[in-house]
Amino acid sequence: MTAPPQTVTEEPTDPSVRRGRGVLAVVFVAILLFLAGGAGGSFQSKLAEVQKNDNAAYLPGSAESTKVANESAKFLKIESIPGFVVFNRTGGLTAADKDVVARAFTAIQPLPGVDRRAMTPPQYAADMTVASIYTPLIAKQNGVTLNGDVLAKNEKRIIDTAKAQLPAGLAAHPAGPGGLLVAFIDAFSGLDSSLIFAAGAVVIVILLVVYRSPVLWLFPLISVGLSLGLSSMIIYLLAKNEILTLNGQSQGILQVLVFGVGTDYALLLISRYREELHAYPSRFDAMIKAWRESAPAIGASAATVTVGLLCLSFSELNSNKSLGPVAAIGVVCTVAIMMSFLPLALALSGRWVFWPRKPRVDHAVDLATHGMWGRIAQTVVVRRRRPAWIGAVVILLLCLVGLGSLKTNGLTTAQSFTNKPDAVLGQEIYDSKFDKGAGAPAVITVNADKVAEVIAVAEKVRGISQKPGAVCVQIDYAKLAAAGNSAGNSAGNAAGSGSAGAGQGQPCPPAQLQVAPIDGRTVVNADLADSYDSQAAYDTIERLRASVHAIPGANARVGGNSAATLDVQTASVHDRNLIIPIVLLVIFIILALLLRALVAPLLLIVTVVLSFTATLGICGLAFTHVFGFAGADQSFPLFAFVFLVALGIDYNIFLMTRVREEALKFGTTQGILRGLAVTGGVITSAGVVLAATFTVLGVLPLVFLAEIGFAVAFGVLLDTILVRSVLVPALAGELGNKIWWPSKPAAGPS
Repeated sequence: MTAPPQTVTEEPTDPSVRRGRGVLAVVFVAILLFLAGGAGGSFQSKLAEVQKNDNAAYLPGSAESTKVANESAKFLKIESIPGFVVFNRTGGLTAADKDVVARAFTAIQPLPGVDRRAMTPPQYAADMTVASIYTPLIAKQNGVTLNGDVLAKNEKRIIDTAKAQLPAGLAAHPAGPGGLLVAFIDAFSGLDSSLIFAAGAVVIVILLVVYRSPVLWLFPLISVGLSLGLSSMIIYLLAKNEILTLNGQSQGILQVLVFGVGTDYALLLISRYREELHAYPSRFDAMIKAWRESAPAIGASAATVTVGLLCLSFSELNSNKSLGPVAAIGVVCTVAIMMSFLPLALALSGRWVFWPRKPRVDHAVDLATHGMWGRIAQTVVVRRRRPAWIGAVVILLLCLVGLGSLKTNGLTTAQSFTNKPDAVLGQEIYDSKFDKGAGAPAVITVNADKVAEVIAVAEKVRGISQKPGAVCVQIDYAKLAAAGNSAGNSAGNAAGSGSAGAGQGQPCPPAQLQVAPIDGRTVVNADLADSYDSQAAYDTIERLRASVHAIPGANARVGGNSAATLDVQTASVHDRNLIIPIVLLVIFIILALLLRALVAPLLLIVTVVLSFTATLGICGLAFTHVFGFAGADQSFPLFAFVFLVALGIDYNIFLMTRVREEALKFGTTQGILRGLAVTGGVITSAGVVLAATFTVLGVLPLVFLAEIGFAVAFGVLLDTILVRSVLVPALAGELGNKIWWPSKPAAGPS
């Protein structure tokens, strides 16, 4: 008599995997985070309100330009950002055009956000094809700093007013630091829409391909949405209370990072869950087992990325300091959601979410011999081990050829866009017709009794404008306004664009219109001969600093827009040289603790660093010869390193933790074979997802983000396909038991 067929139930069958209190804790945390993440969704659109994109958001208080900015602020109740409206007609300005320019000047003066006291009458190019109106934007008034949204609205209002009654053939464009700053702010305006939608679309497509299920992809995506909501709420509250600084760059990277790492963690957990469903009748037992086996790898991965990002706190640059905690909060929130809400949602939903490939209890999962990755593992670890790792190393070394093409000397503001904003076009027109250095002078704070000596020395510095009135004491606009129309117009022409006589061919204004010394100190403006964001201007700042610093008793400091950019570049190099070794040391310690070995972590670090340098080589070739970028920012190598090493090491963590688990049972060689076979598909899928999400950074029209996106995408694919799949397992097989020294697996079977 045959036994009746057994039915698969969802009742617990393995009490050894059940731990009531632990499970209840995860359920409680999942519900709490679900509510918090859902409530936090509204904060994503509010992050722009607390962004800071000015120099203070980048520069440390110790920078010379920051000290100058703080000191010079005492002399003016209103701090402004220089800006222009440029009018041009190819065939030359007509009399009617000049009337339009004059009316625009009158209409712009009373607009909110315009420092009307500093405005000067329209200026005309020598060939009468271009006119410009100096329209400084109020950046800080009575101690209150205007945020980026307000600056952008004020600048757009100026341009809209200037364009209101333009005749056919006459064009108007923004220019100057004010216009270019607003162009940057506009570039980040796509964060809440295009970037998220593009990242979401990419993730959906890839998950559909990976899971081959019309339902399962929803769970990781919903979890990512909750992670973004939770992290946005925390970051908003911290930024609102000025506990951390958020800028557009940090927000863009945060969103892509959450999408990438969140999907990675989801893939790893779901893959292990599917595997355990073949062994456990109860989906709850299967999830508990999957959670326990995945938690060490996912936790170590999250810890590596988080600690690596927090190493940015050692930066001099505030922008780097802000990115560290902002991105780290995103990673912590993501791993919390992925290890609580996601497993609970999957376990409650049942096996049907895998339809049409629902896993059944058949114990048919062969970790080492079935499938493409089993064959790859046999080839890489056993049959062709030595040719495999030698070939991988040769490929990586060949990529280093492109390092000579990688230029990290910085970009001008105009070169920082992948498109050509109106402000860049306006700046090009302005530079071609007027003094390039007008509008953004070098600012020198000095002891009042040494003013004459400082001016005399500054005038002789190569790169300082040689026109009359190019180096003068800062004009006091309150005194200028009180002086009346006749004196005001005369001095106003001399006041030009922030420096008394800035490029107007006029002498310095009289002493009664200059700022009065405060605490024995005063401010001197020096017009540059070159555009404020050019390398020539930065070289001039260095010469000017060297010259005025040498004046005994002057205690002179040099700031201004050019000096601020130069200080950012200098700090970027300092941060790169300091933080990269710290990140390597921290990651090595985490890996050593996780794998309980010293040789394996060293192997992983060396291979990831080799992969990173190879990626830089490819970036050099791609940036110069494919994308046509003028170069890269000084901070690019540091950002690329932190993301590539911290994220790239993830895949090696996923691999080696499984290898160690299998090696304890079957020996090192079999452990490597089984580990690579079972993790190959899911880790490759995770790498593709992460690479695709970082590529989405190219949606924003900024060269820096496009370069970071390309570098991380290419580097992750290189690490996933070549380093993790070939180089690491082949070298591990070559070393055998030695790889686990000094832990116990080294004593087991090879």
